[in-house]
Amino acid sequence: MNGFDKDAIQKFKLSGKILRETREEMKHYVREGMPIIDVCEKTENLIRKKGGKPAFPCNVSINEIAAHYTSPPNDKKRIPEKSIVKLDLGVHVDGYLTDSEITICFNPEYTSLVKTAEQALKTAINNIHPGISTSTLGAIIEKTIKSRGFKPISNLTGHQIGRYLIHAGTSIPNVSRMSFFSKIKLGGVYAIEPFVTLPNAIGKVKNGDEVTIFRFLKRKSSKNPYAKRLLKYIEENFRTLPFAERWLQNVVPKEHYREAFQELLSSKALMGYPIFIEASGKPVAQAEHTVLIVEDGCIILT
Repeated sequence: MNGFDKDAIQKFKLSGKILRETREEMKHYVREGMPIIDVCEKTENLIRKKGGKPAFPCNVSINEIAAHYTSPPNDKKRIPEKSIVKLDLGVHVDGYLTDSEITICFNPEYTSLVKTAEQALKTAINNIHPGISTSTLGAIIEKTIKSRGFKPISNLTGHQIGRYLIHAGTSIPNVSRMSFFSKIKLGGVYAIEPFVTLPNAIGKVKNGDEVTIFRFLKRKSSKNPYAKRLLKYIEENFRTLPFAERWLQNVVPKEHYREAFQELLSSKALMGYPIFIEASGKPVAQAEHTVLIVEDGCIILT
């Protein structure tokens, strides 16, 4: 098998096991009215307790928000009643990471939306194998979603995974794309993640105004000693992986934190990920697993 060596595959499998256990515990924990920050912190603490590290902040994306919302420090938001909650979590062991998501539904109206995302994921997993083109896989996902009367989100994709890299090259679309050059490789690790919305939605996401998740981009010299210390901490602890401001609370004195962080953003030492919102404001469901490609198909790591 090309791709990763035995040691790396063991770490991927351990990461997937930690993720799966955490996800199942959290599925039974999330409730309407609960502070979102409690969900984020409990998820991340469970991952650490089980011997992994969060590969990115726990995402709690609600209703029309498709992705990229995590609680900022002192977040006061709560899980709304009758909402549809996407819980996206990632775990890494020594940089070998897995990524998985479940949609928790508190609104019976959206049960079949959630089931459709799960069915599209299942169908994609049943069909993925070395050499299949990503556009064929996208067509399979799209057909499954549309056959049940819903619409895929066309500008969000699954992705290949590398060491300390959540998005490593190849994307797996959720719609048919005219590109037969991009193929699934034996020994590769991929996250498959169908996003589904209502038939009358636009079926695309746009950037929202909030940015709650960030990533190290490059080293920058700074005259501000606090900005310098903060950047060093971020690079050493998260490398190229996304992080939340909640994880930086005691790195520099509180009174110097905001100015230091803003300097790192404006100097482009860091980048932010805006939240993704369905362009027509319609609810979104998602399902996701990380898989390892083997000769006759795949092993589900998560």
